[in-house]
Amino acid sequence: MRDLVRRIESATPPGRDRAVDALRALAILGVVLGHWLVTALVTDSGTVHGASPLQHMPELTPVSWLLQTLAVFFLVGGQVGAASYATARGRGVTYRQWLEARLVRLGRPVAAVLVVWTVAAAVMLVSGAGPGTVHTLLKLVLSPLWFLLVFAGLTAATPLATRLHPLWPIAVVLHVDLIRFGLGGPSWLGWINVAAGWLVPYCLGAAWARGALKDRRTAWTLLLGGAAATAGLVLWAGYPASMVGVPGSRMSNLDPPTLAAVAFGLAQCGAALLLLGPLRRILVRPAAWAAVALVNLSAMTVFLWHQTAMMAVTAVGMLTGRALPGLHTVPDGWGWVLARLAWLPVFAAALLVCWAAFHTYEQGRRGHSRVVRTGAPAPRGETHHDHA
Repeated sequence: MRDLVRRIESATPPGRDRAVDALRALAILGVVLGHWLVTALVTDSGTVHGASPLQHMPELTPVSWLLQTLAVFFLVGGQVGAASYATARGRGVTYRQWLEARLVRLGRPVAAVLVVWTVAAAVMLVSGAGPGTVHTLLKLVLSPLWFLLVFAGLTAATPLATRLHPLWPIAVVLHVDLIRFGLGGPSWLGWINVAAGWLVPYCLGAAWARGALKDRRTAWTLLLGGAAATAGLVLWAGYPASMVGVPGSRMSNLDPPTLAAVAFGLAQCGAALLLLGPLRRILVRPAAWAAVALVNLSAMTVFLWHQTAMMAVTAVGMLTGRALPGLHTVPDGWGWVLARLAWLPVFAAALLVCWAAFHTYEQGRRGHSRVVRTGAPAPRGETHHDHA
C-alpha cells in the first residue's frame, strides 16, 4: 500500500488542483451513501418493493441535506468540462473530437450495466420472479442513469455554458415552477427543469474555470443566499423540506428539480468553494491524496454499481428464509436505522466485488495501471482531470 501511495504521489502533475478531485469524490460518495440509507427493499409475500425511511420518519429529513450532493458534482463537472474544452481548443482539437472522447468514457461502463441487467431481468422472469419485483429492481438500477443523460447533455453544451450566466437558467426554473404550482399549468413542464436546474451549478463550474469564483465573498454569498432562499421556499412556498423524493409525497424536489432544489444547490456550491482551502491543505498528505485519486478513478463504476451491490446483499439475505432487520424489513423506526448502518460495510464489500469485475470498462484496456501514470499524456481532447 505504501508503494502504491508513493507511486500515485510521484505521478501526480505538480499543478493539479487536488481539491477539485476531492469534491467530486465526496459528491459521488454522498450519492452512494444516501441511496444506501434511504432506500429499503421490503419483502412481502414473496415480492419485493421499495420503501424509504423518510416516509415513516420525517425527522430524518436533514440526512437528505447532507447526502444529496448532485449540485456539487455538476459544479465540478462544469469546472472540469470548461477547462478541458479550453485546453482542447488550444491544442487544435475540434469540438467533435473533444466531445466524442468524453462521451465514450461515459458510454463504456453504462453499456456494461445495461447488458448485465438485461440478462439478469430475463433470468429472473424465466425463473418465476414476479414482474413487480423485477420492475422494482430494474428501477433502482436504471433510475440513476437519468443523471448521466443530463450530464452528457450538459457536457455537449459546455461551449454555451462558458458564456451563459447562471441567472438565466435560474429564471427558467422560477418561471416553470410559477406556471406549474402557481397557475395550475401542466406537470410535464417540470421536465424543462431537468436541464435548466442542473445547468445552474454547471454554469457556476464554468465560471469557476474562468477564475470568476475565487473570491470567498462570492462563496459565502452563494452559501448564505442559497440557504436563506431554500428555507423561505420550504417555510412559505410549500416546497418539501426533503431534498430527495419521498414515496407518497405530493411533490418531489428532485424529480424533476424544483426552485427549492436549485436554491439548495447554490448553497452547496458555496460550501464546496469554501472547502477548497482546507481540502488542499489536507491533500498535501500522500495517503489522503491516494484515497481521493483511487475513488475518482472508479467514480463511474462506483456510481453505476452501488445499487446492484445493495440488491445483491439483499438477495443473498433472502436465502436465510427470514426477513433480516435493516435489510428486508419496513424502515419505520430507529431499530431499522441502526440495523441499516450495520449493513453498510457489507454493501461496501459487495460493491468492491462489483468494482473488481467491471472497473476495466471505465478505465479501458489498460485498467488500473493508469493510477500510477496520471502524469502521462492524456488522449486528444481530454485533460488530466478527466481521468480522475
